[in-house]
Amino acid sequence: MKGLFSLLVRWAISAAGVAVAAWLLSGISVTGSHRVWTFLLVALVLGLVNAVIRPIVNGLSCGLIVLTLGLFTLVINGLMLWLASYISDRWFGLGFHVAGFWNAVLGAIIISVFSFLVSTFVGARKKRRR
Repeated sequence: MKGLFSLLVRWAISAAGVAVAAWLLSGISVTGSHRVWTFLLVALVLGLVNAVIRPIVNGLSCGLIVLTLGLFTLVINGLMLWLASYISDRWFGLGFHVAGFWNAVLGAIIISVFSFLVSTFVGARKKRRR
């Protein structure tokens, strides 16, 4: 049960990160009336894209990642967000759209930083309670 709760918390943090990125960047838009569900479902699609496609892309671009001292992972993160946007909007009609590559990269950076900070805070609170 502990693992399921942890998974749900990470999913909610990811959805909140997507919401923050959409709020901060004009190039990331969400249409529709059920915005909370849209963010949750987009976070699910993003998680699946990162679990299935990202390892393949990382493996194929290993040389570029080493050559750029890891900075190419920012490009990969942006591409994964862009792909999640495409899948969410075109395949599932969720109304989530990322307009352009640089918006995707900036959005991925915002989501990553937000998720890291909130996860660290949640993890720190969890450790203090013990």
